[in-house]
Amino acid sequence: MTGAAGNSPSGTPVDTPDYDIGRSARCPLDPAPAMRARQAEGPLTRVRLWNGTLAWLVTGWEEHRAVLSDQRVSVDPFQPGAPKLSPGEVETIDRLKKQGKRSTGTSFIMMDDPEHARLRRMVTSAFTIKRVEAMRPPTQRITDDLIDKMLDGPKPTDLVEAFALPVPSLVISNLLGVPYDDHDFFQSNSKTIINRNSTAEQRMGARQRLSEYLDGLLAEKLVHPAEDLLSGLAERIKGGELSREEATEMGVLMLFAGHETTANMITLGTLALLRHPDQLTLLRDAEDPKAIALAVDELLRYLTITHGGLRRAAREDIEIAGQVIRAGEGIITVNETANRDPLVFPDPDRLDLTRDARRHVTFGYGIHQCLGQPLARMELQVAYPALLRRIPTLALAADLGEIPFKHDGFVYGAYELPVTW
Repeated sequence: MTGAAGNSPSGTPVDTPDYDIGRSARCPLDPAPAMRARQAEGPLTRVRLWNGTLAWLVTGWEEHRAVLSDQRVSVDPFQPGAPKLSPGEVETIDRLKKQGKRSTGTSFIMMDDPEHARLRRMVTSAFTIKRVEAMRPPTQRITDDLIDKMLDGPKPTDLVEAFALPVPSLVISNLLGVPYDDHDFFQSNSKTIINRNSTAEQRMGARQRLSEYLDGLLAEKLVHPAEDLLSGLAERIKGGELSREEATEMGVLMLFAGHETTANMITLGTLALLRHPDQLTLLRDAEDPKAIALAVDELLRYLTITHGGLRRAAREDIEIAGQVIRAGEGIITVNETANRDPLVFPDPDRLDLTRDARRHVTFGYGIHQCLGQPLARMELQVAYPALLRRIPTLALAADLGEIPFKHDGFVYGAYELPVTW
């Protein structure tokens, strides 16, 4: 996304060539300086996107929450004015419209109520605190087994492949009832979907392959149900509460969202801790589960892996920060700057694991906030301490400039993280 940031007195966008929603060149864990500059100018800014269309950029924490909790704002990408961040996105929506479809295949996360609420409540029970806590012991076993393999293997090693990606992939596979042996297939297709440079053909092809895969698994669960989430969806199909297509889309959503996001947080969180050894020591030595939970929320705030902002379109005129956003205008709420708002998080560029950062917006806010956040938090609370305690001499095996970051993705992370001990 390039172009304008800042308003003239008439409210027309003013071109700012250095505008970028990426990360800082100085430290890829920080938001781009230009984004922080926009935040310093005010919480709401008119911007010009890559294709010349205009949108409102929301960088303030309070305004971020106001937009995301307003029922007059739509998450539907088919709505007039809904921002698109790449040519592939535009082409994908255009193709779907020509096919007479009103869904991107990402299930309820791109739907407004009442359809959003109807579908979301079908799976809410699987992500309650009680259900997630019951998964903590098996998650600990998965984590310890992977660390055992790391310690027995060669070094340096890639933390992404050896640990960060397998942990959530195994957990979500067990939860859904998906064979982990197929992880290469669903991981590679997930990467295509969230890559901003993917063409419409590539993105739709990857989604179609995942849909066919999940539909096949649902067919098995309809005949031979088990104790897993896909079997629960199959029961709802039998009961007439869900269509086969709806259940398939929900399975695709939970499979790819359930491993890709947490894997990137494990990777970036480990990198951030290795670059802040005092904070690493705090987390490694923490015994109180509440202290570990606070540390995880601070890492979630500091890193904010949702990349490119949460996109909305106003269905009616609304007023935010004294500015009227007209019906049909696009809005981008930028998580990484909202989470660095100094009005809410003092000294926001400092990683402080003793900070109470629970008000961060990494998981969004309002009715569309991430359904799987209890699961993600639990996995991170298990993964970080286990890794740091069992490998106390863990160290980077590459300079920061040599690490390939995911600047091309809607979910931020690193493709590789070489480590040694």
